Amino acid sequence: MLPRVERIERNLMYRGAILEIYRDTMRLPDGRSEYFDFVKHKGAAAVVPVLEDGRILMVRQYRNAIDDYTLEIPAGAKNSIDEETLDCAHRELEEETGYRAEKDDMSFLIGMYTTVALCNEKIDIYLAKNLKKTRQHLDDDEFIDVSAYTVEELTDKIRKGEIVDGKTIAGLMSARAMGFI
Repeated sequence: MLPRVERIERNLMYRGAILEIYRDTMRLPDGRSEYFDFVKHKGAAAVVPVLEDGRILMVRQYRNAIDDYTLEIPAGAKNSIDEETLDCAHRELEEETGYRAEKDDMSFLIGMYTTVALCNEKIDIYLAKNLKKTRQHLDDDEFIDVSAYTVEELTDKIRKGEIVDGKTIAGLMSARAMGFI
């Protein structure tokens, strides 16, 4: 059994719209104290949206953290800590892609923590089928291009390092491994 690490103190350093950043004082098993960074996130949901012909809708958008555009499955943060991830996934699918699925047409695939070394962000990933075209209604700071790809094209993009987003890779590979796509 591993020795216990104890949190002595947690200090809020920054509060933003979807996260809080803390500086934790930790007591290590050898008795020393160290500072750890901790990012508290309210959670998120993502969707692998499958069209009738089997192609998957993907979104391309700018990501400030890596100063580049990424190809991803649609996703977004929960509006509140209490929001159900299925509701969040349903909302984000329509906002980002301009397609919707009835909640009965959305199946849970996998839940994952994105960055366990410093953040508690948990994303639940769903599969959506029987999509209906509506209209995209993006947030004011979103500029998103939507395209459809085959599973083979997306798998090739993952292998080539053209898809680098963890939730996207996890969602696509889970859906493929489970035989959904």
